[in-house]
Amino acid sequence: MKKGLLIIRWTVGLLFIFSGLIKANDPLGLSYKMQEFFEVWNLHGLDSYTLFFAMVMNVFEVLAGVAVIIGWRMRLFSWLLLLLIIFFTFLTGYALFSGKIKTCGCFGDCLPLTPLQSFEKDIALMILILVLFLSHRRIESIVKASLALSVLLLVTAATTFGQFYVLKHLPLVDCLPYKKGNNILEQMQTPAGAIPDSFSIVFTYERNGKKVEFDQAHFPEDFDSTYIFQDRKDKLVKKGNGKVARILDFSLQTLSGADTTAAVFARQEPYMLVFVKDLNKVDDWASGLEEIAKLAARKKLTLLMVTADAEKSVARFPDIPILTCDATVIKTAARANPTYFMMRGATVVSKTSYADADQVIREIQQLP
Repeated sequence: MKKGLLIIRWTVGLLFIFSGLIKANDPLGLSYKMQEFFEVWNLHGLDSYTLFFAMVMNVFEVLAGVAVIIGWRMRLFSWLLLLLIIFFTFLTGYALFSGKIKTCGCFGDCLPLTPLQSFEKDIALMILILVLFLSHRRIESIVKASLALSVLLLVTAATTFGQFYVLKHLPLVDCLPYKKGNNILEQMQTPAGAIPDSFSIVFTYERNGKKVEFDQAHFPEDFDSTYIFQDRKDKLVKKGNGKVARILDFSLQTLSGADTTAAVFARQEPYMLVFVKDLNKVDDWASGLEEIAKLAARKKLTLLMVTADAEKSVARFPDIPILTCDATVIKTAARANPTYFMMRGATVVSKTSYADADQVIREIQQLP
């Protein structure tokens, strides 16, 4: 029995440590996933707190994993893990059965799981955690309380510091489709054999005080002005195979609204894209961008700012060419605001945070 409990402890502990660390590598990614759930549930007021929630959750997962492995305070942590896995199972079950969330973000972007895989994983974990919960009295800590507390404090501090570091300097391991070495155009292509989801548009009207629903292919024969429109929604008719392009809706546009994506990616010489989601803290990085822009001009390196806030960007940086892009695309491509992309064609040669502007300067200086 002891050997079995030891195996379960290590299995549960390592899974939680792995899950926490892989998401701590990109806490913004988890916060965006939380916002996706909140949007579905109409809880938009919580959007401002998702990054805090994500960072705390990541720290707790790593902390709980270590505590379970060393067997410290098992009564407390078995309760906490049980409540957490019930919550996770609810989320993955909702994603699976509602069809409104494509992935749960359990292991971030580095190991995407389908809703079914996530749900099955959580069911298996719940069984193991239930065993620990029912057997916690039989588990003793393998280290003294003082050492256990020191280890857990160190784990908490290291995980917290690591998250603040990657928020400023970009994830240590980039699992996004915009990572170094990727060709953006190739990432935009639909995979071979992809079968998309099929949807039907369902309309809701009111007639004579009663609600009437029908799809676009079955309008009532007597449809007239007595039908009062109420709502329309997309209903999933047939589920596809889940194969979709890794990059969707990427488009670079001029200030006049012309799509210039193909023209930009057609460049064969090196050029730089500076992705700027917004100018909320522009004073923190403006001088660095201006210095880089001047150096790029001397080196005859084309530098283009890509932003979702064109009006403010033009006013603040009148000498830098501006392109517009959707804010959601920018925050996916660039976890730090701003992020410098050295490009050749559609291929990402390098990707650097504003906090490491000196690296960008050295990279430009090395150009012929």
